[in-house]
Order: sequence, then C-alpha cells, then structure tokens
Amino acid sequence: MDVQRHRDDEKTITELIEGWAAAIRAGDLPGVLAGHADDIVMFDVPPPRDGVRGIDAYRDTWPPFFRWLAGGAVFEIVTIEVTAGAEVAFAHVLARCGTPDDLARRPDQRLRITLGLRKEAGRWLVAHEHHSFPLAEVADRVAAERDIRALHDRWFEGTAAKDLDALMAGIAEDVVSYEHVAPLEHVGREQVRQVCRDGLDAGTGQVTWRVPDLTVVAADDLAVAWGLNRVRIEGPDGEPVESWSRGTRVFRRTGSGWSMTHQHLSFPLDPRTGAVRTDPRP
Repeated sequence: MDVQRHRDDEKTITELIEGWAAAIRAGDLPGVLAGHADDIVMFDVPPPRDGVRGIDAYRDTWPPFFRWLAGGAVFEIVTIEVTAGAEVAFAHVLARCGTPDDLARRPDQRLRITLGLRKEAGRWLVAHEHHSFPLAEVADRVAAERDIRALHDRWFEGTAAKDLDALMAGIAEDVVSYEHVAPLEHVGREQVRQVCRDGLDAGTGQVTWRVPDLTVVAADDLAVAWGLNRVRIEGPDGEPVESWSRGTRVFRRTGSGWSMTHQHLSFPLDPRTGAVRTDPRP
C-alpha cells in the first residue's frame, strides 16, 4: 500500500513539475506560482547570492525570464526524477535552457534544478528550488577535448580503412602542415590530401596510425593536441615496419565544429651526422 502511495505521489509531483515548465514556456505567471509554498526559498542562477525568499520575491523573478524566452530562448525539461516520502519529497531535473546560439555552442549544456517539496493538507507544494549551470568554462573545455579526441579516433579509423575522405574530415581549407616530406610547408587542404594519399599507398598491406599518449588542451575556440605518432606499415613480406615521430596539431572552432588549421610533424635529428633518425622509440 505504501509503495503504491509513493508511486502515486511521485506521479503527482512529476505532473506538477511538467505543468510548471509548461507555464514558464507560456509566460503564465499564475501557472508558474501554482504549487509553490508561500515561504519558498529559491537559489537561482542570477543574484541575489543568498537566495530569493518568499512567494512575492519569487514572483518578481519571472517577468525578466519571460522576456528572455520571448526573444527566442529555450526552456525544455529533459529528465525528471522524483523521490517521495510520506510528507516530504525531492526531485532533480535537467533542462535545456539557453538561446539558440548558446545551445549550438554547447549542445550538452544543461540547467540543473533541485526541488524540495512538502505535503500540506494533502497537497504537494514546492518549498525550495535550486537552479544552477555547471561552470561554462569547465564544461566547454571538457566537451572540446572530447570532440578533438573523437576527431583523432576518426582519423585513426580512416587510416586503418585506407579511407582518404575520412582522413580529410576536420581539416580546414586553409590548413598549413609541416610534414615529414618536402616542401617545407603544405598549404591548403588539397596539398595535405595528397600527402595522406601517398601515406596510405606507402605499403601493400595495412597502414595504422595511433597517438597513444595524446594530450589535448582547449580554451574558448582554440585547441592544441600533441603526442608521439606511432605508424605501422605492412610491407610486401607481411612484416610491419614501425616508426615514431612527434606531432603537434592546432584546431579552431567555427559554427560547423572543430577543424585542424596547423600541423607540425617531425623526426628527431642526429646532431653528429645531420641525418634524420626514424628508429628512436619511446
């Protein structure tokens, strides 16, 4: 019996939250206030830092938010999870909240909402709300590093599949690449494409490329990745020939995502002979 009652309460609270969100999107102030206690305390994203206290102060926070939504911003519930006891309950909610530009730049960004509720005269009321975003800089940096690692993974897979188009994914049209081979610099996507084509054709068998110790550092719309490149080329006798070199890559982010604008590859030099060394191993 208690289990069923808790389930019924959790369903009621979920519907209350969904109605609250719908009222927010509609700019319906009475609907937003409905289901809230007179002594509500809200810790919101904007100031004041010590929270908004009481239903009147809570009411006053909403007209500016309605105007922001009317300008094209989005507020959409993604998930709701509710835990209900006999007299108190809490819910945690994730929502998409931002302008179209915000959401395009950070598609994984979520507004976190925690709601504390109590039951009064058989009716559930929201007594506390806490809204927050993760620190944008941290979330953006983590997402950027993830995206650039994923781009490297696509390059690694494209190399193994000898898929030249996959290798060119994420290469800027104006890329400048310092390759192992002449000339001193390869300028533009087509020149880099030719270098990649020659590399895939270097062996009769499989060609693989990895950066086992890849490091990525990102800030704002720029990122740098570096590490030791391990290339294995299967020769005519079926035996792989392995070489290691140094690689640094620079990326920029535009509306279409991350692309590599500069690459610097090198082998170490033997200072005694002036010859390139391709045999060192990490």
